[in-house]
Amino acid sequence: MLKPTLLTISMLASLGAQNSAHALPHSEHHDHANAGPLVIGHRGASGYRPEHTLAGYALAIEMGADFIEPDLVLTKDGHMIARHEPMIGGTTDVANHPEFADRKTTRMVDGFVVTDWFASDFTLKEIKTLRAIQTRGRDNSYDGEFEIPTLNEVIALAKQQSEKTGRRIGIYPEIKHSTYHADLKNAKGKSLFGKNFFEDKLLKKLHKEYGNSACAPVFIQSFEVSNLQYLSRKTDIKLVQLIDADDVNADGSMSLVAPYKQPYDFVVKGDQRTFADLLSNDGLDFVKTYADAVGPWKPYLVKTVAVDFDRNGDGKVNINDRIVEGSTGVVEMAHDKGLLVHTWTFRNDASGYGFADPQQEMTYYFDLGVDGLFTDFADTAVAARDASINAEHADFLGRCESRDDDGHEGHARHHVR
Repeated sequence: MLKPTLLTISMLASLGAQNSAHALPHSEHHDHANAGPLVIGHRGASGYRPEHTLAGYALAIEMGADFIEPDLVLTKDGHMIARHEPMIGGTTDVANHPEFADRKTTRMVDGFVVTDWFASDFTLKEIKTLRAIQTRGRDNSYDGEFEIPTLNEVIALAKQQSEKTGRRIGIYPEIKHSTYHADLKNAKGKSLFGKNFFEDKLLKKLHKEYGNSACAPVFIQSFEVSNLQYLSRKTDIKLVQLIDADDVNADGSMSLVAPYKQPYDFVVKGDQRTFADLLSNDGLDFVKTYADAVGPWKPYLVKTVAVDFDRNGDGKVNINDRIVEGSTGVVEMAHDKGLLVHTWTFRNDASGYGFADPQQEMTYYFDLGVDGLFTDFADTAVAARDASINAEHADFLGRCESRDDDGHEGHARHHVR
C-alpha cells in the first residue's frame, strides 16, 4: 500500500509519538488555509496509520486535512481518550497484555451484548501502557508503535500544527455512546460518571482551549440527540447531529436495523423516530433547534441502485458497480434550512457506492455541495476538492461573526450558512 507523508522521525518525536523505524514516503504538501469544503481526517490518516494516534493525526494534517477527528471515550478515572468505541480489543494490543486478561468482560452497549475490554475499566496510566494497532485489514507495519492519546494531546497537536503550517487546524470530537457512559456503574454499583459528566468535562476543556464561540475551529458530533440538546444550551461551539443506517437496499433506499436504526437515547425514551426521520423536512427543522449541521452517512445524500453485472469492468460485481442516480435532495433541503452538511466515510480501499475511483467519488460529493467530508485518506480528498467546482466556495465557520443587540458575539446556531 502507498503510504504518503511528509513527516520525519524527529517531527513525530516532537509531537509525542514514538519513533518509527519505518521509512516515511513522500507526499506533496497542500496549504489550503481552509478554502473550500472541509477535508476531515477521519480518525486521523487511518488509511495509512493506526487510527486515533498522534502520528495518524499529524499525517492527516500534513496531507492537507482541515480538521482531525478524535472519537472520545472515558477511562475509569474520567480522562477523555481517543478511541472509536469504549471497547478497545480491536484497536489496541490489550489482548497481548497478560496482566489485563481478567479485564475482559461482557457488557450491554446500546442494547447489545458485547464481550471485550472496555476503556472504563482502565486508568489512564494503564491505557498508556497499551499501543495502537491497525484495523480493517490494512498495513500492520506500524502496529505497536503509538500510544493511545488523550484529548489534551490531540488539542496540543492541532495547535502546534496550526502554528507550524500557518493553517487553522480544527478538531472534530465525537462523544461516543453518551447514554452508555452516563449509566456506567463502579464495582460497588454506584454511578461511575453520571448524566452529562462527559459533556460537561468536554465543554470545560474546549471552552478553556478555544473559548465559548461559534468561531472556534471545533465541531462536536454525536449520534445521540439529548446530549446535543444539552450542549446547545451551554455552548456556542458548533454541534453536529450524526445520521446512521445499517445498509443500503438494492433500490437505493436505506436499511434501518438496530443499533443503526435510531439514536440510542430515542430507544431508551421510547421515541419512535428513526435516523431517516431526522433527515425529513420536519426532522431537519427539529435538528435545527439544537445543532448547526447534520452528518449523514453518504448513501443518504446520493441514490445508487444495485446492478447484477460488472458495470465498471474490473472483473467483480459489487457496490462499486451501482448506478448513481444523483442527489436525494437532503443536501439541498438542509442548506435551505441553514444547516451545514458533513458526510462520511470516504475510503480508497472500500465503501465506494457507485464509484470505483475514490477520488472521483469524493469530487462528486464536493460538486454536490457538501460542506465537508470525512475520509481515511486525506491526500485523496484534498486532490478531489482541488478538482471540484466548489473548491473555493464554502465558509466552514458560517456566520460565526453574528452579534446580539448589545454588540456581543451571538449564538450562531441557525445562522451557519
